[in-house]
Amino acid sequence: MPVIGIDYTPAYEQGGGIGRLTRDLVAALARLDSKSDYKLFIQGAKKSELPPALAPNFQWKPTQITPKWLARIWHRTQLPIPVETFVGDVDLFHATDFTLPPTRSTTRTIVTVHDMSFVRVPDAASPTLKAYLDMVVPRSVNKADHVIADSQATKDDLIDLYDLADEKITVLLSGIDSRYQKITNEDSILTIRNHYKIPSAPYIFTIGTIQPRKNYSRVIKALKLLRERGFDLHLVIAGGKGWLEDEMYKTLRETNMQDVVHLIGFADDEHIAGLYSGADCVVFPSLYEGFGFPVLEGMACGTPVVTSNVSSLPEVAGDAAIMVDPYDVEAIADAVQQVLDDSQLRERMITAGFEQAAKFTWENSAKHLYEIYTTVLAM
Repeated sequence: MPVIGIDYTPAYEQGGGIGRLTRDLVAALARLDSKSDYKLFIQGAKKSELPPALAPNFQWKPTQITPKWLARIWHRTQLPIPVETFVGDVDLFHATDFTLPPTRSTTRTIVTVHDMSFVRVPDAASPTLKAYLDMVVPRSVNKADHVIADSQATKDDLIDLYDLADEKITVLLSGIDSRYQKITNEDSILTIRNHYKIPSAPYIFTIGTIQPRKNYSRVIKALKLLRERGFDLHLVIAGGKGWLEDEMYKTLRETNMQDVVHLIGFADDEHIAGLYSGADCVVFPSLYEGFGFPVLEGMACGTPVVTSNVSSLPEVAGDAAIMVDPYDVEAIADAVQQVLDDSQLRERMITAGFEQAAKFTWENSAKHLYEIYTTVLAM
């Protein structure tokens, strides 16, 4: 049976989207495939800190060398130390987070590219990270035997920007975890609101690392418009600090919205469904997304969604959300007002949202990933 190496580092160290994607996808793969041998590589980890094994055929392969140091070794100085030095012999190695490490010549390779926001929305990227990705991603996707993209929009960007062949890229759509479902117990929602000090007023909800690409400044400005129109509405933002967040804090001060915008940081996984369920509307007008989990998560929790009409978001939302120009503050406010004012529209969106979210499961994603592994191993 084949031996497959997977870089599990983002699942181990990241609480955001890529970390959650990797955790849930690999967990589903462990439930699906009991025959192949898997070696899960974790950079910057001690053996004593490893979580329980996912399955008997899934082995942890940690190294205490941190991701920053391995990036310096592999990508800045380009020392040809193969990843097999850390994981042992593998037939295939899957790099799950944009960059492909050196491998032995006999090892088949796959790299996942989650989005091309650092090229498409350069002003929203950390300059240091952008410079690094501009250097490493083109090299990685050209060297890899195959590339996985999170959406058709990302695949199209890879073809357009790097002139990759269509057949070299496979779109692997993500799923959503079963924990995202409508919470109807009002006491449970109240407990979660109290935990994060969210007042009893109606609120709109958005989630993601605080960075310009998430477009929080325009959401805050849209909230101001809605409050000027008479809506007693608050905004809850769940997400840790990222980069270039000063613009958002400046907008908070200039709009005087500090008392009605609640920055709750990273929310515990067991609380997120309650935060979605307690909201009157999920607002996710991101400037660019490789996939856009909050759209589906909000739908699965029975809350209407307003999102952007750009990048992968129309693919993810289907006909179940209101889509807007993310640069148009008034359009964002108008869409939220539609959800709040029109009860029939709201019910249609909730029903369509449940149906749309049900199309995306980790079981389907894992089956597709296994098919990709089989195809690449047969090359």
